[in-house]
Amino acid sequence: MHRVVDLKVLYFGTPVVLIGTRNPDGTPNLAPMSSAWWLGDQCMLGMNAASQTTQNLLRERECVLNLPSSDFAAAVDRLALLTGSPVLTPHKIEKGYRYEPDKFAAAGLTPLPGDVVAAPRVAECPIQLECELLSAEPFGIDTHATAHTVRIMRAHVADDLVIPGTQYVDPVGWDPLIMKFCEFFGDSAQLHPSRLAGAWRMPHPARQRHGRTFHAGREDAGV
Repeated sequence: MHRVVDLKVLYFGTPVVLIGTRNPDGTPNLAPMSSAWWLGDQCMLGMNAASQTTQNLLRERECVLNLPSSDFAAAVDRLALLTGSPVLTPHKIEKGYRYEPDKFAAAGLTPLPGDVVAAPRVAECPIQLECELLSAEPFGIDTHATAHTVRIMRAHVADDLVIPGTQYVDPVGWDPLIMKFCEFFGDSAQLHPSRLAGAWRMPHPARQRHGRTFHAGREDAGV
């Protein structure tokens, strides 16, 4: 049996990406997102048109797509309701965002210089993809979003994720952090309470993992 549902959220499950860009003053910016998909050596990124990351990407024409493993859900969550723009839109105010000029410090992550771009890599991410911007177009109707197409120019992969003697990532060893309906997942398990889910008032039922009860936006000690 199936039922017809007016779905409010369509994030069925995509990998989390930490996008490194450069601010106008040359300082590093870091933003989490999950509207990304790859084809060949190119990637499409869907982002809010008013975000600091979008403005940086359009100006600098380059970025780094840092892919965190499932171990870094807490660090990514610390970035969830932060913005690199000092001017907050009404939407971001309503969701509880605040301005944070040093995203790396806020997340507890370490910036690394890129080899071929000026945008920052994230030292803790096992996969880092240096990219150039190919195009940017408005996306959808009344979505206030931009679809960016980028091309991967250089890929950095942790040694233990490369299949020996090849140029391939080990799909068994690679456990990406997944965003599924605004919640963090890895290896099919819910990993960490999500501030974003709380901001969107996602009506998720409680789930048990390792003796702790997870609710949207918080976790409680198990009994």
